[in-house]
Amino acid sequence: MDQNMDQRGMSSEPELVSIPATPKGGGLSTPETNAPTPSGLRSPRPMGGVASAKSSSWGPTPPRLLSPVSISAMGTPVKRIIGSLKGYLEEVGHLTRLNPQDAWLPITESRSGNAHYAAFHSLNAGLGFQALLLPVAFSFLGWSWGIVALTIAYFWQLYTLWILVKLHEAVPGRRYNRYVELAQAAFGEKLGVWLALFPTVYLSAGTATALILIGGETMKLFFQIVCGSLCTTNPLSTIEWYLVFVSLCIVLSQLPNLNSIAGLSLVGGVTAVTYCTLSWVLSVSQVRPRAISYQPLQLPSFTGSAFSALNALGIIAFAFRGHNLALEIQATMPSTFKHPAHVPMWRGTKVAYILIAMCLFPTAIGGFWAYGNMMPTGGMLNALYAFHNHDIPQGLLATTFLLVVFNCLSSFQIYSMPVFDSFEAGYTSRTNRPCSIWVRAGFRVFYGFISLFIGVALPFLSSLAGLLGGLTLPVTFAYPCFMWILIKKPERYSFGWYLNWGLGLLGLGFSLAFSVGGIWSMVNSGLKLKFFTSN
Repeated sequence: MDQNMDQRGMSSEPELVSIPATPKGGGLSTPETNAPTPSGLRSPRPMGGVASAKSSSWGPTPPRLLSPVSISAMGTPVKRIIGSLKGYLEEVGHLTRLNPQDAWLPITESRSGNAHYAAFHSLNAGLGFQALLLPVAFSFLGWSWGIVALTIAYFWQLYTLWILVKLHEAVPGRRYNRYVELAQAAFGEKLGVWLALFPTVYLSAGTATALILIGGETMKLFFQIVCGSLCTTNPLSTIEWYLVFVSLCIVLSQLPNLNSIAGLSLVGGVTAVTYCTLSWVLSVSQVRPRAISYQPLQLPSFTGSAFSALNALGIIAFAFRGHNLALEIQATMPSTFKHPAHVPMWRGTKVAYILIAMCLFPTAIGGFWAYGNMMPTGGMLNALYAFHNHDIPQGLLATTFLLVVFNCLSSFQIYSMPVFDSFEAGYTSRTNRPCSIWVRAGFRVFYGFISLFIGVALPFLSSLAGLLGGLTLPVTFAYPCFMWILIKKPERYSFGWYLNWGLGLLGLGFSLAFSVGGIWSMVNSGLKLKFFTSN
C-alpha cells in the first residue's frame, strides 16, 4: 500500500496484484476479494526479502502468462482459454486482495456489505439523539434563522457526503477505507493525520460520551415512569444509571466488526425514526404551555446572546454527523469493475438521508412550535416529561423513552468502531499478529469506562453538542471540499473550483466560531451549576 497505510504501521504491499483491465470509459476498477476474517483463517503476513521488494511498487504489472508473446507461442485451444479468462477478468474487474493486516481490523475484516447494510449504518449514524436537541437551537435562533440554517446545513452535508462516496475509489487500484487515509492522500501523510485524526476520534469519542449522557438519563426517566411510587425508597442516582448504560454498551461492543453490527444498526435506525416521530407528534397534539413565545432568547449582554446563537448553530451542525463513518461503511463492500462499491453505497445513503430529513425537520419545527423558547436545554425528551408527564399515557411515554435507549445503545457501537479499529491497528502493527479475543475485549472495556469518566466530568449535554458540532464541523462541511480539489483537480476558476473553495473556507470559519460559542456555553453552564449547588 501507499504511504498512508504505512502511517498505520501496515505493510506497504500494494492491494492490486493481478491484471490491469481498462474499462471502456477509462480508469481502473478497484474490487476486493473476500479476505479471511478473525473468525476463521487469517491472511498471512507478507515475508520480507525479494518478494516484498518486488511488490513495493505501486502500480500493477501484467503477468507474463498473458503477454502477447507468450499467448502467440501457444496453440489455438490454449489461446482461446487464455482469451476467455482474460475477457472474464476484464468483465468482473481486477482481482485484488486486502493488505493482510486489514483482514485483522474491525472496519475491513469483512467485505460482505451491500446497499441495505449501507442504509442501515448511514441511518443509525446520521439520526439519533441530536435530532431531539434541534428545538433547543431554534429557541436561540427563532423561526426564520432556524429553518434557514437547518436547510442549508442539510443540503451542504449531502453534497459533501456525495464527495466522500466518490473519493473512496478516486485513485485507480486503491481504496481509501478510512477517513484519515483519504485525508493523507489529499493533504499529505503528516498533515493529513494532524488535520483529520483529532476531529474524527474526537467526534467518535464525543458522540459516545453524549450517548452515555442521554442514554443514562433516559433510562432513569423510563424507570421512574414504569416503577412509579414503588421505587422511590432507594432509587439509583444519575451516575449509577450511566454505569448501567455503559455496561450494556460494553456487552454489545464485543461484536467483532462493522458488518456484524448491521442488525444493531437496523434496530438503531428504526427506533430513531420511531421516537423522533413520536416526540413531535405527541408534542404538537398536546396543549401548549401558557405564556409561550417564539422570540429568540436574549441574554442580558450582547456577547452572551451572540455566543448562544453560535452554540445553537453548532447544535445544528452536530445534527449532521456521520461523515466520519462514510468511508468506513463503504469499505465493508466488495468492489469490482462491473459493480463498484460507490453504487450500492450511494443508493443506500440516499434512502437513509431521505428518512433523516423526514425526521429532523418535523422534530425541529414541531418541537419549537409546541414549546417555543420554553424548551428545556435537555431537548424534546425533557420537554415531554416536564410539560406532559400527566397528559400523555404513561405506557406511550415509557415506550418513547425505551426506544431512545435502544437507539443510543446501537449508535454507541457504530461510533465506537473507528476507535476500536485504531486501538487494534496499533496493537497489530507492534505485535505482528491479530488481536486475541481477550485483548479485543480489554480495549473495548477500557474505552467504555473512559467515555463514562468523560461523561461524568462534562454533564452539559446541549453545550457539549454545540462544542462537538464546532470542533468536528470541518470533517463534514470543509475537508471533503478541499479533498475534491486536491485529488480530482477541477479546472481552475471553474464553477466546481469556486464552489468547493468557498464551501471549504466557510466551513473552517464556521468551525472556529461555533467552537467559541460551544466553549462559552459550557463555561456558562458550569458556572450556573456551581451557583445553584452552592445555594
